[in-house]
Amino acid sequence: MRTQGADMGAKASKDEGLTDADVKALAPPEAGNRIVYDAEVKGFGVRITKAGARAFILNYRAAGRERRITIGSWPDWKVRPARDHAKALKRRIDLGDDPMGDRHADRAAPTIADLADRFEAEHLPKRRPATVVDYRSILRLYVRPQLGKVRVADLRHSDVEKLHREVAKTAPIRANRTVAVLSKMLALAVKWEMRTDNPARGIERQPENKRERHLTPAELARLSDALAKHPERVSCDAIRLLLLTGARKAEVLSATWSQFDLAAGVWTKPAATTKQAKLHRVPLSAPALALLTQMHRGNLRPEDHLFPGQPHRDRKGDLVRGHLAEIKRVWAAICKDAGLAERVAKTTKAGKPVLDAKGQPVMVWQSTVRIHDLRHTFASILASSGLSLVVIGALLGHTQASTTARYAHLLDDPLRAATERVGAVVTGGGRSAEVVQISGRRA
Repeated sequence: MRTQGADMGAKASKDEGLTDADVKALAPPEAGNRIVYDAEVKGFGVRITKAGARAFILNYRAAGRERRITIGSWPDWKVRPARDHAKALKRRIDLGDDPMGDRHADRAAPTIADLADRFEAEHLPKRRPATVVDYRSILRLYVRPQLGKVRVADLRHSDVEKLHREVAKTAPIRANRTVAVLSKMLALAVKWEMRTDNPARGIERQPENKRERHLTPAELARLSDALAKHPERVSCDAIRLLLLTGARKAEVLSATWSQFDLAAGVWTKPAATTKQAKLHRVPLSAPALALLTQMHRGNLRPEDHLFPGQPHRDRKGDLVRGHLAEIKRVWAAICKDAGLAERVAKTTKAGKPVLDAKGQPVMVWQSTVRIHDLRHTFASILASSGLSLVVIGALLGHTQASTTARYAHLLDDPLRAATERVGAVVTGGGRSAEVVQISGRRA
C-alpha cells in the first residue's frame, strides 16, 4: 500500500493490498487527512482524519476531471467488500458512467418541500384567500414535516397512505383534506414533468358524514330576536346578509360596495372571491335590499368594504383598513341567546377532555348550528317553495348539479302538491283546480 498525506504528496510504503489489520493500525495525522491507497485496485484507499475516523474512498477521472467518491465508513465496511465495490464502480466508470455525477443529480432532484414551494408560488395565488390559508396550514403541519425531504420522483403510494393514517389518528377529516392537497400538488408535478404518475390517487378516505342542518321557522324567529338584541351591529348585519343571500361567509365579509347595484337590485360577485373562481350575478330580495340600503350611509366609496375591519399598518407602515375577518365570537353569543347551543365537554385538538383542578371535565357552550348552515337554510327554503334544482344551483353559485342534488328531497312536498292537482283534474274531482293556458285563457 502507499500513503498520501494532507499535502497530497504520495509515497510507497509496501506493495501489498490493504487489510483490515492495516486499517485498524493506521495512526491519525497531526492535521488534515491521511490517505492510504490499496496496491490491488488503483485509486482505492482508506482515508483517516485527525479525529481517527476512517472511510474507504475511490479516486477516478470522468469527463476529464479528477473525482473522489466515498464508499463507506470503517468498520461498517470491511476492506474486501469495499474493494469489491470499488471494482464495480470502476467497471461503470470504464463504460462512461460517473458515480459522483449520479450523486449530484440525486441531491439536485426536487423534493416534496421544493414542490410545495412551487405549489405555493404558482398555484395558490389563483385560489381564494381562505383556501390559501387552509392549504398553507396543511403544508406546514403535515406535508412538509413528514414528506418534505422525500424526492418527488421517489414518493410512493404507501408513503401517502402512511401520512393519511397518521393525520387521521387525531383529525380524520383533516387527513382527507391533506391527501386532497397532496394529490393536487402531485397532479401539477406530472404537468411540470417531475414524475409520470400521481401516487396520491386511490387513497381510501376517512368517512365523512355531511351535516344537512337547516333552521326551522321557530329557530329562525329566535335567531332574529337574538340578532336584534346583540350590540355588535356590523357582525349582526353580516349574519343577516348571509341568511338573506345564501352566500358563503368569505364572499360576504370581503364584499365591497362596488359589487352592488342597489338600483337594479343585483350583487355581482367577482371571480376572485367565489369558490368556483367564476363571476356570479345574484338578484337581491327586497329584505336584502332594505338591509343594504340601511347600511349604505355616509360618504362611502365603491372600494369600501360593507363590513370594515380594524385599521392596521401594512408592511410599508401605511395605515390600511381591510374587511371584517371573523364573526365566530358574535355568532357563538347569538346562538347561545337563541337557544341554538348546548353545554359540552371541552377537548384538546387531539380529542382528549380538558380537566379542571379537581379533575372534572371543563364544560363550554357550543353552537348546534354552524354559520355555513345559514346557506343550507337559504337553499332549503328555496327547495320547499318548489323552485327547481337548476334555479337553486344558480342562486347558490353551484357549477355542478351534484352539489345542489343534496336538496332534492326537499322538493317532495311541492312536487306532490303538483301531482295532486293533475290527479284531481284527471279523475274529475278537482273542479276548483285551474289549468292555465299559455295564452292566458282559463279552461
